[in-house]
Amino acid sequence: MSSQMEITELQSDDDALPRDAAMVLTALEAAAGRENRRQSFRTTYRSTAALALFADPPGSSARVLYTRDVNERGIGFVTREPLPLGYGGILRLSGPRTTGQIFSISCTLYRCRLAAPGWYEGAIQFNREQDEFRPDDADGHLSTDLPWDADHDHAA
Repeated sequence: MSSQMEITELQSDDDALPRDAAMVLTALEAAAGRENRRQSFRTTYRSTAALALFADPPGSSARVLYTRDVNERGIGFVTREPLPLGYGGILRLSGPRTTGQIFSISCTLYRCRLAAPGWYEGAIQFNREQDEFRPDDADGHLSTDLPWDADHDHAA
């Protein structure tokens, strides 16, 4: 099964995620426990994203990612296929504060590991800070009326 998609299919709400992706994200959150080694705030952000790596052959479809949390420096995700660490690319996803706006963000893949049978969890570092995803207050909340919640989690 291919987990690639066209950029036009990006979705930005939790209800639009496939049921199995939502279950994996929920299981990862439940398994995280109380220990937290993160140093900066991260906010839960459920969205569908597309990742095109610079090493991909021309004309390749973008890889589908289901995002889990975000801050101005990077984003956590789950996906159906293993991804090569250290590769750069462009991440496309909808922004939290601007309805309908799609961001294209230069990034580097720095973690991708098996999380559950057929599912991989990973992390992407943005090459430049993305102020759109910066928490607005000390508790890590992003002030917006869009459907996502702050989990008071600290991020790397």
